[in-house]
Amino acid sequence: MNIAELRDRILKQERRALARAITLVESGRADHRAQAAELLEALRSAGKQALRIGLSGTPGVGKSTFIESFGMMLTARGLRVAVLAVDPSSARSGGSILGDKTRMERLSRDPNAFIRPSPSQSHLGGVARRTREAVALCEAAGFDVVLIETVGVGQSETVVAEMSDLFLLLLAPAGGDELQGVKRGIMEMADIILVNKADGDLKPTAMRTCADYAGALRLLRKRPQDPQGFPKAMTVSAVEEHGLQEAWEEMNTLTDWRRENGHWEARRTQQAQFWFHEEVKQGLLARLNQGRVKDALTRLETRVASGEVTPSSAADEVLSILDISAQ
Repeated sequence: MNIAELRDRILKQERRALARAITLVESGRADHRAQAAELLEALRSAGKQALRIGLSGTPGVGKSTFIESFGMMLTARGLRVAVLAVDPSSARSGGSILGDKTRMERLSRDPNAFIRPSPSQSHLGGVARRTREAVALCEAAGFDVVLIETVGVGQSETVVAEMSDLFLLLLAPAGGDELQGVKRGIMEMADIILVNKADGDLKPTAMRTCADYAGALRLLRKRPQDPQGFPKAMTVSAVEEHGLQEAWEEMNTLTDWRRENGHWEARRTQQAQFWFHEEVKQGLLARLNQGRVKDALTRLETRVASGEVTPSSAADEVLSILDISAQ
């Protein structure tokens, strides 16, 4: 299938074509990267925009259950929902389980939903390197909401905020201790904190956790892109499907305010600049595994390990081969 045909089929909202296109952009082959760039450029003129929602949270907090219940609620309202779920890749084997479709059985059968699991491939930030491009493909395919599920809270998990319009942080009752060390940074990025599992015996604990985080959010400096009352903390129950409607209403309130006050486009502009710099960095890293640079790395690694040369001097030599002066 040529790029023009693939573009037309994506614009016609064909799911198989969308899946094929995401596979193309995730490929690391040079010819596939060239085709992916051509496809994305061809689709850019479509001008379609979806609400991009990033979702992070500690493992076991119920992200998949929440996404399924939340997604089912949205599709029941006539919205088309795409889920890009990123699974952690093994540092040893490089493999991923990619079991999100199994965990979201109901949503995976919904004709208005599309679920695509992808391996993180050890990429920092809790997302796959090409997730942003997959989001653009889903927008071109006419999806109204794109949910980006990250691998779980970590030091660089906030990268997902650089590709989403809203960033949700999902917490479990009494789960604050799990976020020590990363809590401050990720709370500053979160637009809405959702305390999940607010049902049964855990409901009182969830209410207290929500109150604690609501208090913590008030201590943070108010952000210029937020109206009064945001960011905020809320309780939800993905199992009993309580609080989902209220959470969606708050998301729309925040989104509408940002659109009306110019923060929506400003955020997307800043994100485009961020990913431009990231692509440059990744391109430079890729050059380290090519030709003379790769040979120099191998030779200098041995000399650094034996103490013949300092790491800084060795780095300067490698950078000089790339015609980059170390600052």
